[in-house]
Amino acid sequence: MSLKVDGFTSSIIFDVIRDGLNDPSQAKQKAESIKKANAIIVFNLKNKAGKTESWYLDLKNDGDVGKGNKSPKGDADIQLTLSDDHFQQLVEGKANAQRLFMTGKLKVKGNVMKAAAIEGILKNAQNNL
Repeated sequence: MSLKVDGFTSSIIFDVIRDGLNDPSQAKQKAESIKKANAIIVFNLKNKAGKTESWYLDLKNDGDVGKGNKSPKGDADIQLTLSDDHFQQLVEGKANAQRLFMTGKLKVKGNVMKAAAIEGILKNAQNNL
């Protein structure tokens, strides 16, 4: 089932992330990401119409990706809040997470260092867009 949501152009990225994590050739990277992050990360994205949707990335248990502000296996350890456009730019390599954070366009609730652990997964998604 697709994680795409109408009105959120970047939502297709969550399908790409899920497909990458489920790819047997990426098993080593998936295991490393889970070990490094050991967190459930929730992405709260706001679109141009002002609507907010959430997706989770479970890097604490099994590398699952889904829709909602909570994984079936636990609450979020980290919440990232940003616009739909900025998330797309971040994954495409057109925006820098640190710069978005410093300018208030990316809000992080939870352990900022653990949030940095998803960089490899986002880079892999960028390569598969």
